[in-house]
Amino acid sequence: MEKLDINPRIIAGIRKASLRTFESILSLSTPDIERSTNLSSGDVHVLKTAVAQAVPKLPVVSALDILHRDCPETLVVSKLTTGCDVIDKALRGGILSQGITEIAGESASGKTQLCLQISLTVQLPQKLGGLNGGAAYICTEDIFPNKRLHQMIQHFTRKTSAKLPKPINFGDRIFIEHVSDMEDLTKCIKMKLPLLLSKGVIKLVVVDSVAALFRCEYEAWEMVKRSKHLTSFAATLHQLSHQYGIPIVCVNQVTDSMKTKETRKHVPALGLTWANQVTCRIMLSRTNHQISVPKQVVNSSVIGGFQTCVRHFEVIFAPHLPMLKVPFIVDQEGIKALT
Repeated sequence: MEKLDINPRIIAGIRKASLRTFESILSLSTPDIERSTNLSSGDVHVLKTAVAQAVPKLPVVSALDILHRDCPETLVVSKLTTGCDVIDKALRGGILSQGITEIAGESASGKTQLCLQISLTVQLPQKLGGLNGGAAYICTEDIFPNKRLHQMIQHFTRKTSAKLPKPINFGDRIFIEHVSDMEDLTKCIKMKLPLLLSKGVIKLVVVDSVAALFRCEYEAWEMVKRSKHLTSFAATLHQLSHQYGIPIVCVNQVTDSMKTKETRKHVPALGLTWANQVTCRIMLSRTNHQISVPKQVVNSSVIGGFQTCVRHFEVIFAPHLPMLKVPFIVDQEGIKALT
């Protein structure tokens, strides 16, 4: 504020009124500033003009500039591979690096499997579809599936080792945090995550799951309070995603649909308040159809040799995608689409 090229008398007036930031000045009306600072309307006009000119502004860019990445980093949208070529093609490259991607689904539909898989793919170089960084994995209900992660790491290392310029120890760059209440969750996303992000250590944030805490910590008569906290939580995630250019993936549970005309048996939890905060909504579901996965031996590792149900990967809404559905299975390596 002291660097503004204005009369010292005006600076003294805003100090006396405790207006210490550009935001506080621009958010108040001229009469409000006049009353709190005892400055004239002309002085307030000079002050607001100087502040408006001093506020950093993003340069004007076109869609073509963004396409060619000739723009600030905060406007560049990257894609994170899911580790499955068919699903990547359906998503037009992978998961967006801007905004919140929700993965909703019933129990055992493959939500955590997909989150573990992208926690590995994010560590790949950009030319292989990764973001060349680690992942922060926030668990709110179940213990982190460490045994399953190590099984996937073994297969993932075997698949990618020949393509990598140097070996990656995938287990070393996944940062796990267990939170049991809203206070811990708030502290994690407002204090711990910014610290890791500012150092460039992580390039992906996974919250597994959002519904667990927001469903159990509020009574039925506290829905307004829950909505406010949910909106604030989502706003913080959006701010982190935009500032650091990283994908935010939130797992959500489902609830039974009460609408008689609804074609779906289940709908994502947390209602319209949460749905309005989500950039892309993906639903995973199980079917009753069973298939046999043939047994293979690859580099002494056994893959397949069992029966599993077919699941569906479905895009419900996204700013850049049509509604679509991809059948897939889960095996020892992770998620694989059926072609």
